[in-house]
Amino acid sequence: MNLLSSTSVFSFYTLVSRVLGYLRDILIAVFLGASIYADAFFVAFRLPNTFRRLFAEGVFNAAFIPSYTGAKLKNKSEGKKFADDVLNLLVIVLLVIVFLVEIFTPAVVYIIAPGFIDENIKFDLAVALTRITFPFLFFVSLSSFFSGILNSHNKFAAAAAAPIILNIFLILSLITSSFFNLNFEVNLSYAVSLAGFFQLLFLIFFTKHYYKPSINFKIKISTKVKFFFKKLLPSIFSSGVTQINILVGTIIASFEASAISYLYYADRIYQINLAIAGIAVGTVALPELSKKIKIGNIASAMNIQNKSLELCLLFSLPACFGLIIASEEVVSALFGYGLFTETNVILTATALKYFGFGVPAFALIKVLSNFLFARDNTKVPFYISAVVVFLNISISLIYFKDLGFVIIPIATSISTWIGVTIYLVLLTKYKYFSFESAFFINLIKIVISLVIMTVALYFSINFFEDKLIYSNYYKSFYLIMLVVFAAGIYLLSARSLGVFKIKNFITN
Repeated sequence: MNLLSSTSVFSFYTLVSRVLGYLRDILIAVFLGASIYADAFFVAFRLPNTFRRLFAEGVFNAAFIPSYTGAKLKNKSEGKKFADDVLNLLVIVLLVIVFLVEIFTPAVVYIIAPGFIDENIKFDLAVALTRITFPFLFFVSLSSFFSGILNSHNKFAAAAAAPIILNIFLILSLITSSFFNLNFEVNLSYAVSLAGFFQLLFLIFFTKHYYKPSINFKIKISTKVKFFFKKLLPSIFSSGVTQINILVGTIIASFEASAISYLYYADRIYQINLAIAGIAVGTVALPELSKKIKIGNIASAMNIQNKSLELCLLFSLPACFGLIIASEEVVSALFGYGLFTETNVILTATALKYFGFGVPAFALIKVLSNFLFARDNTKVPFYISAVVVFLNISISLIYFKDLGFVIIPIATSISTWIGVTIYLVLLTKYKYFSFESAFFINLIKIVISLVIMTVALYFSINFFEDKLIYSNYYKSFYLIMLVVFAAGIYLLSARSLGVFKIKNFITN
């Protein structure tokens, strides 16, 4: 298996999706800024979008792929029957959840944005928009099922490309609303659910070569299906710990005006690296890792794990330093237009800088949790995630009054790094993982490349300082130029040192 090649395919489509996502968010910043309408939409979008990230970004795969792979290894009909049983039960469960949330939407909004309760207009708007967006949860969760089927066959392109549909629909909604002078936040909400429906159709089409569903709505809960759902619930909590921390942050931030918007925009920026360094690497490695463990090839499994961590750090470390150094320039260039003021830029950049410190941890925890999921161990990740979330909530609540919303990215980064440390200690203790000597040699090379890139980026920002100020209309052009320059320096350095080569990531 070529880990770098497969990750590159996944990352390419993910990158296209995230670039379109940035265009979408730039338009939202221009038309809605950090207003109450933006806050209300972000809350309405937060819950279904959190589930989208949880299911689409590895959580469903973490529980589904090892079980489905095990069933397939026995025979194809066994794998087909297992998939059918899971799909039928999933449809029923999701329909019940959507139905209940549509009825009790005010209570749900109160839980995820309690700070809105004293602002009737914002609260009522958030309730109305949540009712429109929530069906997206049904479509995107089923989409994740079909993505899991594709990924288990080592087909990653369609699953990675599917989220592009959501961003296209939202961009078209914003442009149409502007052109015809329509309600932005309402049309955005309808576009969310509509995009989810077409995303599901897209994935069903590409999955038909490997799996044709048989839906009969009969509840058949076999031992294997029980085991899968028993794994799924802790998987949602453990593999999606970063998204859960963000949701917790949204709840706490609702007590400060515009804080939800600042955190949303900051989150959108660092998520592109998380998608490549953590989600792409983890998603690509999991099917092969599960297969090696199922057939007892532990040496090959260890090699896949080492290469996964190395690739994860290769992509996440430069993003970490880049966001810390250039947070204000990045936010200003991406969102500093229209109703998004210079003050909004500064506050969003502050959140982004502190998220930047945690970027490698956010990526690592996605990859490390798969080392246990591939062994059908969901208890330990669940307990670790519980500790991480508890620490995040505790730090946020203790210091929120004194520091405001900025404590949320700080707490998220600190708690996630502690989680990474716990994972490494326990994986080593259980003998599920051990570092190969080549890992440390390559890590030194990555650090050398990182230092070269950081110096080049720092001096480049100072040189173009007057071109990157808020009032410069062409600041985004200069930012793109600097990012390409810094990334080029880093990758050339890594390649010249022998660490960024395809042959280095071919697993046994």
